[in-house]
Amino acid sequence: MNFEDYINVYEDFPKEGISFKDIFSLTLNPEVYQKVIDRFYELAKPLDANLIVATEARGFIFGCPLAYKMGLGLVPVRKPGKLPGEIASESYDLEYGSETLEIQKAAIKPGDRVIIVDDLIATGGTLQAMIKLIENLGGEIAGILSLIELTDFHVTDELLKDYNISTLVKYNS
Repeated sequence: MNFEDYINVYEDFPKEGISFKDIFSLTLNPEVYQKVIDRFYELAKPLDANLIVATEARGFIFGCPLAYKMGLGLVPVRKPGKLPGEIASESYDLEYGSETLEIQKAAIKPGDRVIIVDDLIATGGTLQAMIKLIENLGGEIAGILSLIELTDFHVTDELLKDYNISTLVKYNS
């Protein structure tokens, strides 16, 4: 199945020059959405992980059903102030500012094998912040799964040296 056929693209959204890839047009189709989760499951099963880590908010759309299907725990990564308890945080730069992600420190233990799940890999800021959060807590990155990769940024070219990354749809941004 060509998942790209089910992703609507909106030019100049949310601002001029941006080509927005709308994953919600894909998730509206239950058969296609199930096939995405099934494909992620096929990719994730041999990775011998014990946790799924998904980022707010669109990463939850794929991370939650994958964790359920695999029988693994789900660790949410959120924006500041959304998680209780002792947290770890990591800031990163965006093309239009900076952002911070947080994770509960108790969620990742040394030796945990983690699969990161997100909807999109673009400039890599979110992904690299998640990797740092997990590794700083002693977790190991078993794999990284994303529905979409914007290849013009060449993020995965560098990260593939150290991590197992799988994306289902590739676009030139």
